[in-house]
Amino acid sequence: HLLESGGGLVQAGGSLRLSCAGSGRTLNSYAAGWFRQGPGKEREFVAAIAWGTTDSGETYYADSVKGRFTISRDNAKNTVYLQMDSLKVEDTGVYYCHVDAVRQFVIRGTGDFWGQGTRVTVSS
Repeated sequence: HLLESGGGLVQAGGSLRLSCAGSGRTLNSYAAGWFRQGPGKEREFVAAIAWGTTDSGETYYADSVKGRFTISRDNAKNTVYLQMDSLKVEDTGVYYCHVDAVRQFVIRGTGDFWGQGTRVTVSS
């Protein structure tokens, strides 16, 4: 199971940190990412972090969040984070944690495991 937390209501320009904790499953050998789905929109890729012998820790971001969001992981805590700064109204949506053993599956959103989502609302 993947348990997301950290969502909430914040004013534009503010910050939030989302967490995704693996319950009953270690995330240490998985690539992990975040997706979001805004009101009336398709689910979209936000960020991903790789795991592997050659690309461990490598990060990927959607253009819309580069420079504002940071994805990281703490293997000791079995948790992946998404630090979101300089939030905009258009960042509003439900944010989902996504993991898979294959990095590309995570980036494409076609991996095996999804969390239940945590809602982020950015007010103007």
